Amino acid sequence: MSTFSAKWRQRRRIARGRREIDQAIARAPSPSMRHELLAIANRGEQIFR
Repeated sequence: MSTFSAKWRQRRRIARGRREIDQAIARAPSPSMRHELLAIANRGEQIFR
């Protein structure tokens, strides 16, 4: 059971981080900032560890 809950927490943390990045991309004030945020988003889940 603990493996299931740990995996669930990890997936929720990744999803939360992805939503935050998506919101930041939508609010980006300039194309260069949007590009930097897209680069972060394309790294995948490694930045949320």
